[in-house]
Amino acid sequence: MKALRAVLADRRSGQARFDFGDELEDLEQYGMSPDFRRQLKARVMQHDLPVQIVRESTLRVTEKVRRGLKGVNPLSDRLWNMGTALFYKCGRKPWKTPWARDGVCYVGLAYRRVERDRRTACCAAQMFLDSGDGIVFVGEFGPWYSDDSKEFHLSRDAARDLLRGTIETYMNQDGRELKEIFLHARSGLNSEEFTGFSDACPEGVDLVGIRVRKDRLGPRLFRHDDHPNAARRGKHPVLRGTFWQRTKRHGLLFTSGFKPRIATYDGWEVPIPLSITIQYGKADILQVATDILGLTKLNYNSCQLGESQPITVKYSDRIGEILLANPDVPREQWRHNFKYYT
Repeated sequence: MKALRAVLADRRSGQARFDFGDELEDLEQYGMSPDFRRQLKARVMQHDLPVQIVRESTLRVTEKVRRGLKGVNPLSDRLWNMGTALFYKCGRKPWKTPWARDGVCYVGLAYRRVERDRRTACCAAQMFLDSGDGIVFVGEFGPWYSDDSKEFHLSRDAARDLLRGTIETYMNQDGRELKEIFLHARSGLNSEEFTGFSDACPEGVDLVGIRVRKDRLGPRLFRHDDHPNAARRGKHPVLRGTFWQRTKRHGLLFTSGFKPRIATYDGWEVPIPLSITIQYGKADILQVATDILGLTKLNYNSCQLGESQPITVKYSDRIGEILLANPDVPREQWRHNFKYYT
């Protein structure tokens, strides 16, 4: 990469150091993402085409595959994934959570660092509505990442412009009156950011800032049982959906664990909880946890009863990857509907 950057710099100045061959004349392509999926989704977006990429192994139905191969999902899972994904990308929604509240939206803040400047980041907002649909609005590039805190934070003006643009996009596509806006961020929010978001929040709409991230170093819970051998008690994972309220503004939500519907735990490690903290605004922590649990069930590309993270924070990296995969796609041709990024 260092050699390629030096060659590119020489080419721009009109000096050629050595020849890569005619087939590699355009060296700018090496600055793009090597991931085919990201490249394809970024390029077809300008033609208003949501795409679903399917591997040949996914379509291959043999007895060997039916019994299950390493790295290949069961046939029933593959059929479900393809069916729901195509149904969603054709403009319909396969389902919505029954506890969705009218006029409430959830905005996930997404960041993606640029390889050429590790401190420069792309900031995007994902707005998920009570209907289960998502809207994507991309903010400005800027020095949002701090090497000291290892976190992303916007300036007041950037935060104001980001939420204002997100709301305007929503009003153009949906238009229903908003009552509450919940901001979800892995890095959390600082006072300057929340002030900027408050500047863009419409009058009469409640704004709440929430930090949502996995608590890998936090406490764990196990289900109590009366096994006759005391050494074997407490080895069963906690029920999915268990919420441990620590304070009025903080709690741990176990989004993975034992699922009564399938009578097992389908994970590989001790269930890791989501740390949920209300940093700004007024909200009921139990209602916040209920909403976040519902947002773990809105992945239309997966045959699962629920993800371990809400969709507002789970797909933050993917949006940045696709938007930065191909710099040739003009910004005005970036699409706002979430189906172009899944």
